[in-house]
Amino acid sequence: MKWIYKLERRWGDHFGIPNVIIYLIAGQVVAYCWSLSKPGALANLGLVPALVLQGEVWRLATFLFIPPFQNPFCILLAWWFLYWAGGALERIWGTFRYNLFLLIGWLATVLVSFFDQNGEISNNFLELSILLAFAFLNPDYIVRVDLILPLRIKWLAALAWAGVFFAVAVGEWPARLAALASIANFLLFFGDELVGRAIAGRRRLLRRSRGIPFPEIRTFYHRCTVCGITDQSHPKMDFRYCSKCDGTYGYCTEHLKNHEHVRATPAVPS
Repeated sequence: MKWIYKLERRWGDHFGIPNVIIYLIAGQVVAYCWSLSKPGALANLGLVPALVLQGEVWRLATFLFIPPFQNPFCILLAWWFLYWAGGALERIWGTFRYNLFLLIGWLATVLVSFFDQNGEISNNFLELSILLAFAFLNPDYIVRVDLILPLRIKWLAALAWAGVFFAVAVGEWPARLAALASIANFLLFFGDELVGRAIAGRRRLLRRSRGIPFPEIRTFYHRCTVCGITDQSHPKMDFRYCSKCDGTYGYCTEHLKNHEHVRATPAVPS
């Protein structure tokens, strides 16, 4: 994650589209209405590398506007999830980091699409990566499937991971690459923490097998540097990281814009 902090510190105040998910949803709404009035119109938007190489370069962007479903209920549910979860991620990360997350997913999808130039690749990475990121940061958040059945979002993410692993294990190479592209941004953003958790879990198992008590493990992901509240003590609070502080310092929304920036102590010359 250090590379993300460096990019955010340097470019965070200059680049980024606020509420970018709203523009993506609006584009899908327009494309969906167009497809209802003109069947087959979405074929002009899909990402087909062979057609891109023939000059239809707009497909590199317009494939993002293809709706994930045609069923009205399913597509409304998908748009609601994109707006809700995407907006939550932007509040947690900030505009620049959230834009970077989506940009990496788009770029990975475009790159792997050229391995099968006559095929068409979908924009499923958009919904999938947002789901995985939100579930990783808020695993115990409860959503209501079909607005009735309560379900922890980590179980929805587990189903998504199962789909990715299945595609990688038994799919053709284009499907495998598309599945890997759909999680590229997630792995880049959370890879260090996943490795750290795996190492800590292995150490914990070794200690338990030897009868050695394991020290208490931190049970929160985010903590405000000023007041000390965490995402466990205040689950409804949004936490952000300050790009102007030297280091990784998180703050709740009440202190994000009302704190003294932490500066690295200059080295004392010997």
